[in-house]
Amino acid sequence: MSTEIQAPVEPPSLVATVTTDTIPGQEIAEVLGIARGNTVKARNVGRDITQGIRNLAGGELKAYSTLLSQARDEAIARMEADAAEMGGDAVVTVRMETSEITKGASEVIAYGTAVRLE
Repeated sequence: MSTEIQAPVEPPSLVATVTTDTIPGQEIAEVLGIARGNTVKARNVGRDITQGIRNLAGGELKAYSTLLSQARDEAIARMEADAAEMGGDAVVTVRMETSEITKGASEVIAYGTAVRLE
């Protein structure tokens, strides 16, 4: 049995993830298909109480902003991993959507076209 410590395997990085149809200076050699990644996040009771109080006074609901930011990052990372699994170098025409799954839980999905560059 080896006692060597294994470093975590990092997913392959893509050249680009963009909302445009093209990547400046790059040519698309092959369209691989739709890459997607999603996550569903739920609020928690403690956060709801503190954010409810803040909502009365007005201002940004920072805990919810943070939760949605983390959900977006997770959805994008999953989309990029999906594109890499297809053999993609990049994802173009990236879009994001969110929807309420149930009261207090929302889905964030990121999707785009996985491509192989020349």
